[in-house]
Amino acid sequence: MSIFKEKVLLITGGTGSFGNAVLRRFLTSDIKEIRIFSRDEKKQDDMRHHLQATYPEVASKVKFYIGDVRNRESVNVAMRGVDYVFAAAALKQVPSCEFFPMEATMTNVVGTNNVLLSAIDHGVKNVVVLSTDKAAYPINAMGISKALMEKVAIAKGRELGEGAKTTICCTRYGNVMASRGSVIPLWVEQIMAGKPITITDPNMTRFMMTLDDAVDLVIYAFTHGHNGDLFVQKAPAATLDTLATALKGIYSKIAPKYGETEVKIIGTRHGEKLYETLVTREEMAKAIDMGNYYRIPCDNRDLNYDKFFTEGNEDMTRIEDYHSHNTRRLDVEGMKEQLMRLRFIQEDLGLLPRAKARDIRSE
Repeated sequence: MSIFKEKVLLITGGTGSFGNAVLRRFLTSDIKEIRIFSRDEKKQDDMRHHLQATYPEVASKVKFYIGDVRNRESVNVAMRGVDYVFAAAALKQVPSCEFFPMEATMTNVVGTNNVLLSAIDHGVKNVVVLSTDKAAYPINAMGISKALMEKVAIAKGRELGEGAKTTICCTRYGNVMASRGSVIPLWVEQIMAGKPITITDPNMTRFMMTLDDAVDLVIYAFTHGHNGDLFVQKAPAATLDTLATALKGIYSKIAPKYGETEVKIIGTRHGEKLYETLVTREEMAKAIDMGNYYRIPCDNRDLNYDKFFTEGNEDMTRIEDYHSHNTRRLDVEGMKEQLMRLRFIQEDLGLLPRAKARDIRSE
């Protein structure tokens, strides 16, 4: 018997890559109902038809709710009778958030707060809020809004405290390979169209996780979290040059010419970092090593400012943050192994039947 047996799960932003991964994992399990909450009726309709065609016996477990996390009333409608919440609704594209920072703030910060308040009011047992490595030492609007989102969730968890009816915790993960809008599907499209691969900086490093890894992290937080906790999954990283070389090597199996694809360096985009940090130095000072994960408990100090000035940490200067330059580095063969975990690449190579249209290369 699983912890989800006969339970109702709500996924905000549920038509995204993460929501699709959760459905693949749990739809055929003993879960009672999965609610998909989003504002895009076209994506919901596409998902509904896909589920009816692929999982006809259990497709009725999925219920669709049109709404926006910015609108508390629409969230309340979807929240009635819910046991667990995965808060995945977000604006997450760096360029669009950079140009429209208030839109990022309204969805990522205010919207998440609406979900948390609604969950508390409706007696939800657990809420896991999904964040990103860009929230650690943020330099762009997307990362800043996600960092503030984390602060809101952690503060709400701290306020509820141990033993509360509702538990709120966060997960922070690195680059999710082949999630919607990510660079891997773009590069594959460029390779197969005979165009050069466009790389910002070949020495740039990124953590490499699959969507299944992201789901594992959320489930781990769900089952081990205390109010105000932040969970991070340890992950390998690779340079963009290694990633491009690995992709060319894999697709050369389809046609040798793909292995000769030109690489064009276009320079760092606005708001991009050379490497991403998953756990800051300040967080590492209190992080608990759980094996494959770090658990960072919330700071339980109150507004007694004297504590902030009289109690320090002598070890802080010797602690290093956990980032994509100092984690385990993948070589080309290791990167190929990671890429071969992706469904759409297995489909392109003919190892799996194609589940989506040929032009849809995301997980």
